[in-house]
Amino acid sequence: MSSSTETTATTLRVCSYNIHKGFNTSNTQYLLKDIRRAIRLINADLVFLQEVVGENTLKSGSESQWEPGTQFEFLADTVWPHHAYGKNAVYSHGHHGNAILSRYPIEHWENTDISILPFSSRGVLHVKILNKLHVFCIHCGLLSFERQAQLQQLVTLIQSRVEDNAPLILAGDFNDWRNKASDYLQAELGVAEVFTSLNGQPAITFPAFFPLFSLDRIYFRGLTPVDSEVLTGTPWRSLSDHCAVYAEFSLPG
Repeated sequence: MSSSTETTATTLRVCSYNIHKGFNTSNTQYLLKDIRRAIRLINADLVFLQEVVGENTLKSGSESQWEPGTQFEFLADTVWPHHAYGKNAVYSHGHHGNAILSRYPIEHWENTDISILPFSSRGVLHVKILNKLHVFCIHCGLLSFERQAQLQQLVTLIQSRVEDNAPLILAGDFNDWRNKASDYLQAELGVAEVFTSLNGQPAITFPAFFPLFSLDRIYFRGLTPVDSEVLTGTPWRSLSDHCAVYAEFSLPG
């Protein structure tokens, strides 16, 4: 990860993180304050979040350990003044989904439901920044046929919303431990996966305490990859069931 604290319009730092609704792997500790402290240290311009709670009425109230407001607003705080949230899973006491935190103004955003199964609510959050950069945050399902159908919906969505060859970033939890998504997305969208481009293989991100599987990805098009890193060790291995992933890009002039 770059040690520089300066952010310019020609460099973009990106982080993607499944925060597991603010809980550790065993769901025994609520650690959203620690997660906020950790992601601030990354100095990212864009943060792609999955499993973010938008509302939980069972955890609200003055005696609750949960912070007031939404999780994505708490995480954004004063560091990322612009943010968007896509409500995916809705239940009687609240909802959760994907969020994007941005240092740059968000010019447009929309959330698209890509659920295949009634018990597995999933979505794609699409944001446009910097006049022409399209960014997408996704959380795919656990089953192979479900993911295949969702990736097809994703490709159709991007092809209908984004100009051919326009720069884009697509990040999130793909649940793609068999590494089937990359070839398909490359063929249909012309994207590359940043860790594979720089290191020869995708990042190993799950489970956080002893990573074995490659679930979390950052795909890109029209940008130049500069750096990539899986955020492991202290404090990351104790915060969520996923490791966070980081990438740095050089933007076109």
